Amino acid sequence: MSLIKLEIKTNNQKYPIFIGDNILNKIKKLLKENAIKFNQCLIIADKNVPKKLINKVIKSLPSKKITIHHFVASELNKNQKSIDKILTILMNKNFNRNDCLISIGGGITGDISGFAASIFKRGLKFINMPTTLLSQVDSSIGGKTGINTKFGKNMVGTFYQPSLVISDISFLKTLPKRELVCGYGEILKHALIADKKFFLFLNKNGSKILKLSSPIIEKTIHKSCIIKKKVVEADEKEMNIRKILNFGHTFAHAYEATLGYSKKLNHGEAVILGIKSAAKFSLLNNILKAKDFKLIENHLDELNLPRDLKKNISSNHLNKILSFMKKDKKNNTKKINLVLLKKIGSPIHKLQFHEKKIYSFLKNELSK
Repeated sequence: MSLIKLEIKTNNQKYPIFIGDNILNKIKKLLKENAIKFNQCLIIADKNVPKKLINKVIKSLPSKKITIHHFVASELNKNQKSIDKILTILMNKNFNRNDCLISIGGGITGDISGFAASIFKRGLKFINMPTTLLSQVDSSIGGKTGINTKFGKNMVGTFYQPSLVISDISFLKTLPKRELVCGYGEILKHALIADKKFFLFLNKNGSKILKLSSPIIEKTIHKSCIIKKKVVEADEKEMNIRKILNFGHTFAHAYEATLGYSKKLNHGEAVILGIKSAAKFSLLNNILKAKDFKLIENHLDELNLPRDLKKNISSNHLNKILSFMKKDKKNNTKKINLVLLKKIGSPIHKLQFHEKKIYSFLKNELSK
């Protein structure tokens, strides 16, 4: 399939996203075509990314002044200590605003790299090369950066758009199925909040997507990116409609934090569990019809996606979950803000609920 190009336009900036298979050898050309120049660059590379792919990137870069920092990507390492290490390298190498920071990794690596780029000398050029399905369809688009704290996930961060995003399918071919499932959770979220036809496409092609079958995988990534592009362009700073992208995430982030960001539950798996929780909560509050909930539930079953909350969460975790949900960034009152579904393709994001109602819901879900 030929190279796909999308352009994100925000109030202050526009930048391209390129999607394709084996496109790393085109980096130099893409930089030139988009007038991106720099004297030296720092590559933040996830240690799990194969060296041969990182070397492909290095060979394609116009600059020979390249520093590589290998990063162990985990939610526990997504912290201020990791940021300080990156900033120290940038200072020691005398980087300036005309230089560049490149992220090669998944969502965690992209978040860390983007945050460092945004605060170093008030803004360094940033190029994102997402290597996971989750980051290619979601976290590399829209400019959200951040780190975790003891108070919760992504509690400190910035909105900082990259200069360029390059999503190469060849990175995905190195991933275990568990990582692909994580990315699928965000694809499913996009379909549920924006496009029932896309959801039906997923119903038909879900297994092919998880097998990275071409051209289905390219079409899926492209469509998912288009959905997020439209939302981000309408509301870059998440003041209104962009909140719909958090469908399932208020539950998901609380599940992750409650388990201490354990490897038992990856972010994408938590998102899928959060999607089911949010859909079920929508159903029980007479917002979502039973037939739509059944379609979602059947889809999770057919693809054998994570759907059993009790596998990792117990009723002993309830108070902790509620504590994290109350600290969610989207809350601006004492109540908890949830993004729910009216129907597949139609979300609602301005609903607030008392913690007792959510506690009762989760207690019931975990007692079955």
